Amino acid sequence: MTPDDARLLVCPRCRGPLALAGTRHGAALVDGTLTCRTCRHAWPVRDGLPRLVDERAVAGPDRLMRLIYDNLAVLHDPAVRVLLPVLQFSSADHLRDGYMPRLELDRLHRHGTRPLRILEVGAGTGANLPLLERDLPPALEVELWGCDLSAGMLAQFRRRLRTHRGRRVRLVLADAHALPFPDASFDRVFHVGGIAGYRDPARGLAEMARVARPGTPIVVVDEQLDPQRAHGLYHRLMFRAITFYTREAVSPRAQLPPAATDVREEQVSRFYYCLRFRVPGRRRARAAPASAD
Repeated sequence: MTPDDARLLVCPRCRGPLALAGTRHGAALVDGTLTCRTCRHAWPVRDGLPRLVDERAVAGPDRLMRLIYDNLAVLHDPAVRVLLPVLQFSSADHLRDGYMPRLELDRLHRHGTRPLRILEVGAGTGANLPLLERDLPPALEVELWGCDLSAGMLAQFRRRLRTHRGRRVRLVLADAHALPFPDASFDRVFHVGGIAGYRDPARGLAEMARVARPGTPIVVVDEQLDPQRAHGLYHRLMFRAITFYTREAVSPRAQLPPAATDVREEQVSRFYYCLRFRVPGRRRARAAPASAD
């Protein structure tokens, strides 16, 4: 976490600007705090990772799923690689190739001097990072940002970065219901595999729309049993097993922000949908700052 990185962050409680202080290694902050200039709350930075989660707001399925991911993070990628073909007869690579084109990375280009930025909400272990590097124009300078509620999953992401030779990645521990970024900060925003377990999916979608620049594609991928296909008992049982945390594992299209436009929903595998939408500049979705109650 460098001072330049910190300038993009805001307080998840009130969206006030943050002041960075602490122990540094070169230009990067190793341990310290990000203190809100408005509400004065101090958010810790530990081992270079900003921890911008209001624990009072984390409840219900979010708390349960974080507990699971924190304890099983090391098994996540091997399980996806091995089990997904067994469960739905198609690979994780096939699934990812189904949703990556919806980000329209080939259409990105610089606008003046401002940096281009991509945000993955629920970045997990960083499995999408190689695909971003593959699909982004090679010479294009892009800031890659990832946030997740699970410290265990981000620890695996940081382990991946030890051998990463591409663009620098900025990671933040954050709650998708209160993203610690200003309005209209990112040129692409996407989320894969978690919104069905959010305590408030509509708020999560509104937050993604809020931090996206006007007109940018916002892509959400998660579990849904393909409504256009016939499914035997095996597939129904397997789908139920992987969506044990909810009985409503369906696309949240009905919960999109009222201003959402250019909505496209498609099934990218037997068990996963891809929902793409945009929000125009004049009628941006605004989620209220997280309550202090």
